[in-house]
Amino acid sequence: MLGYIQFADRLSAWFGKAFAWLILVMAIGVGYEVLVRYGLNAPTSWAFDLSYITYGTLFMMGGAYTLSRGGHVRGDFIYRLWKPRTQARVELVLYFLFFFPGVLALIISGWKYAERSWRYLEVSVNSPAGIPIFQFKTVIVVAGILLFIQGIAQVFRCIICIRTGEWLVAAEDIEETEVQLAREGAVEIGSFASQVAREDAHDLEEQHHELEERRRHTKRKPDDEERN
Repeated sequence: MLGYIQFADRLSAWFGKAFAWLILVMAIGVGYEVLVRYGLNAPTSWAFDLSYITYGTLFMMGGAYTLSRGGHVRGDFIYRLWKPRTQARVELVLYFLFFFPGVLALIISGWKYAERSWRYLEVSVNSPAGIPIFQFKTVIVVAGILLFIQGIAQVFRCIICIRTGEWLVAAEDIEETEVQLAREGAVEIGSFASQVAREDAHDLEEQHHELEERRRHTKRKPDDEERN
């Protein structure tokens, strides 16, 4: 099981990091479109297709990688209170009830879409450029297969946790900015956000005092006029 987990994690990481370069392609393409559209009044016919194809591919191909790193959003306000064995048992059941049926549906449906698209070499109808999109629909199938492979690894993680009472630690090749700042500055995690919150509160307090002073000054004026 450990060997398979390592294999799946490496496979997901390779695809995730390889396709992450699409963010540069998208940024350059959109930046060029903004320049020629508003600077030269010569909009392109392919920028929209480029943006949704690159972003969609990046999003789909990063799914298995994010799963391998435990990066998907979960509503864990109750989950985090459970013991690891309880967490693993619940996850194991949910993988078979929801994850694998959903991923299999994605693969089967994606295969139908991709096969039909390849049959007549489908192009985009969103622009006159005729951008090919049959390869884009193939991404649905590949992403589903990668998720399925990684899902098996996650099931093995659950089984190991049920046996040992501890979760296998996922590879940490990506960190939140706050964690990096905490390590570099040797400060407690969360203090950066707390400092920002304190500064915001201080600004609000100053604004409140200014409003109170204005209100007193405005009230004082009619009283002085009545005395005079």
